Amino acid sequence: MAKKPQTSKRKAPAKDLHAEVLNYISQQKNNTFNYKQVAHAIGADNATAHRAIALILAELAFDGDIIEVSPGKYKAPQRSNVTTGTFVRRSNGKNSVVTDEDGESIFVAERNSMHALNGDKVRIIIAARRKGVEPEAEVIEIVEEKEQTFIGTLQVMRQYAYLQTDSKFLATDIIIPRAKLKGGKTGQKAIVRITSWPDEAKNPIGEVVDILGQTGENNTEMHAILAEFGLPYRYPENVNAAAERIGAGITDEVVAQRRDMRDVTTFTIDPKDAKDFDDALSLRKLSDGTYEIGVHIADVTHYVQPDSLLDKEAQKRATSVYLVDRVVPMLPEHLSNGICSLRPDEDKLTFSCVFKMNDKAEVLSSDIVRTVTRSNRRFTYEEAQQVIETGAGDYAEEILTLDRLAKILRKERYDNGSVEFDRAEVRFEIDETGHPVSVYFKQSKDANKLIEEFMLLANKTVATAIGKPAGHKKPKAFVYRVHDMPDPGKLADLSKIARTFGFKVREHGNSREVNKSINRMLADVKGKGEENFLSTLAIRSMAKAVYTTNNVGHYGLAFDYYTHFTSPIRRYPDMMVHRLLERYLSGGRSVNQSKLEDQCKHSSDMEQLAANAERASIKYKQVEYMGDHMGEVYDGVISGVTEWGLYVELSDNMCEGLVPVRDLADDYYDFDEKNYCLIGRRRGVRYRLGDEVKVKVARASLEKKQLDFVLIDDKGNPMQSDNRGRDVSVAQALNEKPAKKHIGRGDKKKPRSRRH
Repeated sequence: MAKKPQTSKRKAPAKDLHAEVLNYISQQKNNTFNYKQVAHAIGADNATAHRAIALILAELAFDGDIIEVSPGKYKAPQRSNVTTGTFVRRSNGKNSVVTDEDGESIFVAERNSMHALNGDKVRIIIAARRKGVEPEAEVIEIVEEKEQTFIGTLQVMRQYAYLQTDSKFLATDIIIPRAKLKGGKTGQKAIVRITSWPDEAKNPIGEVVDILGQTGENNTEMHAILAEFGLPYRYPENVNAAAERIGAGITDEVVAQRRDMRDVTTFTIDPKDAKDFDDALSLRKLSDGTYEIGVHIADVTHYVQPDSLLDKEAQKRATSVYLVDRVVPMLPEHLSNGICSLRPDEDKLTFSCVFKMNDKAEVLSSDIVRTVTRSNRRFTYEEAQQVIETGAGDYAEEILTLDRLAKILRKERYDNGSVEFDRAEVRFEIDETGHPVSVYFKQSKDANKLIEEFMLLANKTVATAIGKPAGHKKPKAFVYRVHDMPDPGKLADLSKIARTFGFKVREHGNSREVNKSINRMLADVKGKGEENFLSTLAIRSMAKAVYTTNNVGHYGLAFDYYTHFTSPIRRYPDMMVHRLLERYLSGGRSVNQSKLEDQCKHSSDMEQLAANAERASIKYKQVEYMGDHMGEVYDGVISGVTEWGLYVELSDNMCEGLVPVRDLADDYYDFDEKNYCLIGRRRGVRYRLGDEVKVKVARASLEKKQLDFVLIDDKGNPMQSDNRGRDVSVAQALNEKPAKKHIGRGDKKKPRSRRH
């Protein structure tokens, strides 16, 4: 067989390459670009040219001839020095404006800010650029003020009061006239709105919106966390009243319009503390030896009508919020825990995916249909797991059959390239006052995975039915849950770093090949010192899953079509999907895609806020719990490295704290951002994520939700002073050998110095 002729790689002279790059830039106007885009445009397709182009762009940016909008991303200089953007206020004084036209972040000194608040739309004038100097802007108009509030602790004086804010977006206290206190007292946590900020004044003036309670009380702090992220912490009375007026309404007429499956063995499997059961499974063996498996979902949209008071409140919230000690439901409890919840021995209206499946877990047919069901038993995950492990217990045959089929489905999913992330989650035992008394880990076992697999199958089936209609028809507008391809740069970093530990992760190839290599690495690294580090990097290399009408598939699951159909009690997108299914299955026309996309974006945004609030509540309880263990010594693993210090996760309880870089006093440490490590200038001591260390609990600040640790040596000796009068352990002072390696996380926020 004759060999294919080799195509010659283009290798332009340096002068020609430089000229072509400049020519490309001159045509870009306000478009942004990186070295790969430039290389592709001018046909420079070899590694040497890529490196040369990257260097040319870096030099042009340093000289001020082009602007580096973000690392590795450039644009030609602006033709106008007046533009608009979004103001970003920081309590450390490093304010900036993100411009509307290209997303460039430009520094704004406080004296030039016009007291704009975080999120305000502003018009700015950009100072003339100087070679090698960061650009700077001045706010000349606040175009649109963003409605916002601040949370903090009240201090009430004789003539006035002020709020000590907890915000990272405001460095000053807010002055509050006594007439605007709403009865607030010193030491109470309050929500305050800024009403004015005179040009000559250092502090803004505000009014109290709500009093949350006494600082330090559990309810107060949990409500403060919700308010911090703009999430509701109580239900409007009129919404609760509207919910209370709704009855189950399972009449003969309603049943006649549905498939009656009340005589089929059905059960729920949920966490032990769950009260809202929005999914159930049914199983019966058919005469031909196949199985009928039903995935039954609470029919919330039967009760919550479009544009009703309940619907508007649910749409605004978009999701239930799960804090450490409570659930803030999307729907009032009368619906979420009562009418809609698939409680045992109660007839319920459901929306179901009913599958005919053989013994090899192959789906032979499926129906998406409205049903009436009746749960025979409520299992906790622990009870179902015991049945799986012992083979005995209520409905053992059904549970064991579903478990066996789920394991086949899961293996097939991983074989097709689904990524397997399986990390333990920290949970707290809480006493009656809300104080954490112990820590335990939530791990996914077979019972959890059984439910997960059938929910995934239902979600995929629904999305495929609408997104891939029969007969080559055009798909109608729909809500998809999508997960885009990994960031190529982050995937390349993961591959490079994994190699240093002896693991191979593919950075090129199709999604199945790349994901299988990630799964192999995650399996091989289990139990090793670098497990936390590499699994964290793998997660970070992935894009975030979002809701959208633009289906690009779900990369992490390796599904071409995927949606959320299975949790309408706690997620508004699932309610949207239920309504679209009802419309389309009855032959209705496509809805307006643009309006649907707006709803998807709002749901994605609210989901992120809810996740942030959940993490903040976990962090608060970690600090509260460790406050009872001051001075105690723990084994830990470095879970992050930043320019301001080392984050250490304790092995016993997964609580995370900071070892400030100022306490690493044996040397001056530089942060190597590319390799995620701190390196001592004189001794070369190196700290990287994954290093095993011993730490002592030094400080626990509930106000900042921050734990501070100090490193101690292997013998448990405290830090001592060297001849410079600085803290350093004896072991470090005598040992020049570098510490174990590993690496850091860059998404932590720098601890703020105390204001005033």
